[in-house]
Amino acid sequence: MKGMKKSALNLAICAGLFGVASFAAMAQTQETDSEQKDNKLETITITAQKRSQSIQEVPISVATMSQDRFNAIFSSGDDITALAVKVPGLYAETSNGRAAPRFYIRGLGNTDFDLAASQPVSIIMDEVVMENVILKSFPLFDMQAVEVIRGPQGTLFGRNTTAGIIKFDTVKPRQEFDGYFKSSIGSLGMLNVEGAVGGGLTDELSARLSLMSNHRDDWVSNSFTGESDVMGGYDEKAGRVQFLYEGAGFDALLNLHSRNYDGTSSLFRANILTPGSNELNENYDRDSVAYNEGRNNPQSYDAWGGSLKMDFALPNMTLTTISAVEKADGGGIGDIDGGNPTGPGFILFQAVTEDQLKDLEQFTQEVRLASDTRNALSWQVGGFYFDSSFGVNSIDGYFGATEVFHGNTSWAVFGQSSYKVDDQLDITAGIRYTDDEKTFYVGEQNVNGFALVTGDASIQQYDPIKVSDDQISWELSANYRLTSTTSLFARVADGFRAQSIQGRDVAFEAPPSVADSETILSFEVGAKSDLLDNTLRLNGALFYYTIDDIQLSAIGGETQGNQLINANKGVGYGFEIDFDWRATPYFTLGGGFSYNNTELQDDTLTVAYCGALNQSFQPYCTPLDPSAGDNLVFIDGNPFPQAPETILTLNGRYDFPIESGEIYIYADYQLQGETNLFLYESAEFNSDNNFEAGLRVAYINYAHNYEVGFFGRNITDEDNLKGAIDFNNLTGFVNEPRVLGVDFRINFY
Repeated sequence: MKGMKKSALNLAICAGLFGVASFAAMAQTQETDSEQKDNKLETITITAQKRSQSIQEVPISVATMSQDRFNAIFSSGDDITALAVKVPGLYAETSNGRAAPRFYIRGLGNTDFDLAASQPVSIIMDEVVMENVILKSFPLFDMQAVEVIRGPQGTLFGRNTTAGIIKFDTVKPRQEFDGYFKSSIGSLGMLNVEGAVGGGLTDELSARLSLMSNHRDDWVSNSFTGESDVMGGYDEKAGRVQFLYEGAGFDALLNLHSRNYDGTSSLFRANILTPGSNELNENYDRDSVAYNEGRNNPQSYDAWGGSLKMDFALPNMTLTTISAVEKADGGGIGDIDGGNPTGPGFILFQAVTEDQLKDLEQFTQEVRLASDTRNALSWQVGGFYFDSSFGVNSIDGYFGATEVFHGNTSWAVFGQSSYKVDDQLDITAGIRYTDDEKTFYVGEQNVNGFALVTGDASIQQYDPIKVSDDQISWELSANYRLTSTTSLFARVADGFRAQSIQGRDVAFEAPPSVADSETILSFEVGAKSDLLDNTLRLNGALFYYTIDDIQLSAIGGETQGNQLINANKGVGYGFEIDFDWRATPYFTLGGGFSYNNTELQDDTLTVAYCGALNQSFQPYCTPLDPSAGDNLVFIDGNPFPQAPETILTLNGRYDFPIESGEIYIYADYQLQGETNLFLYESAEFNSDNNFEAGLRVAYINYAHNYEVGFFGRNITDEDNLKGAIDFNNLTGFVNEPRVLGVDFRINFY
């Protein structure tokens, strides 16, 4: 019944959006010629190829996010995972609260929850890679542009990636004075404040200061302890100051930023699924959990960093250097079983874990030399150096504590060149050499409550691990202008992700694991068009990729651990469509759709499925894969975990001009298709037809440059299963609740 209601609501929302679109299309025929002049889509300029280009000229599948969409999506103060399913082919989730997001592009990502996890999707903020999962969660504010670049990247960007890049660019200083102030209040005790101010300090030096504070009250109660409203809230503050020097033949941009965050780890909920079903059951209560451990799941992180970008103008070329340092420290604790000895439901044993990130330090240095792109031949060559070190202290309530240390040093040289054959055809080729080395060793151990010791013969000791690999990656692409408004492109790219080391299970008296390097070969073809007299932009791409030795994380199950493994091959194929339609000068409709089919190919690979037993001494989940005995199943042919098969996203805005400005209505909707949560398939651990919708109604005053509005996120208050823990009971965690609020923004010029 619940599934039927969700399907009906999905149809109603989609019908509403398309109904407004149809009305707007009819209204378009009644507009005057002068109005028609304003009925054009703006040219979108991106820097996906490290130079400013129209999105229609780039031979890569790229999606952007308008300022309207960005402001609406993050109006309630959501973290970076709010980008999930807002762009076709892009997904995000986390089991670490607001602190450690996991991203997936075209189905390719990593479900590993450890703070040392390697991810195939790179987050780049102001041209600096954020490698560690904690760095990836830096809050988003005062943003200029967001680009989702799909497919392997490496011949232009410093850090190599096999799945793609999410690229964020903040608003930069300029000589003209400008700024803004924005505040919002809403349900769940939400209070957000954000602002920026900038301008020229001298004729050559300008600066910009950006600040943000997000707050939500605790709103989830602990029914086991009887405490009311003790979880779910957060306080997050962040700031950024930038100085830009623009001289004769030399520019320099200094960026300093910091973050302080105190909040709640993800809330795990015991037995909210029923054996044989993926529907939330009567044990689920969004406003309450029943924890006997975990101290109500607190979480806290601090981070700061800085970068210096310098551009030197040389004859017919530009030399760019980017030096950056990032640091972070913090931790969190969680009641992992999601309940207590009395329930909800049957819980075989209690589990609480704490993770602490110790002294993360990341240093990157990138050097690029780029030609003057006004010529038919343009090129770029560069070098990149990466060094990272940190400790992870994992504490388990039963097994004890272990501190492990990770180090990663990598360097690369890369280059890419484009040649304009004629007015219609451009050809691009790129190559990269990467050398990557990772180290790992075990520090102090505390087993079953004994004192911290090192070298004790009664405790299993593990030798330091050092792995290294080097690879050559490349790409070749072409862009053909079929007409003045339509172009076709094709791209083949080879990518590489170095070996990974996972030492989390040392705390559970299991040896560290190592995954071999993976390589990807990706093919895509696509078309980009501006149609209907430049009122409809329609971009699409078909893709197919194979990954040799794909790295996977075998998490939970009967082993109750987290081990890295390799499958022989992973295959993915599908398509993406992005569109924007300016139906009238007052109505726009946008969105897209992606289909993504992924498959693991390894007829000998097995993993453990749900490990604990129920009261009848039978597995509590229903595995659908062929049994390999000993609580193991074969996973050959299964989809990648957390890889939505389809994503549908729609958004629309209608403006009502009035004498002093305008009133507008903005709505957005996202539908996530079938998604398997683990490497194995079961009747319980999957989701389908998860959706959310948002709404904003606002008034803009042109004369005084202010805007006031009402907004709602997850306006239908959907309860969507986002992830699960399978080693103890049918534990799950869900999406963010409905948030309603009002906000005010004023711009200064």
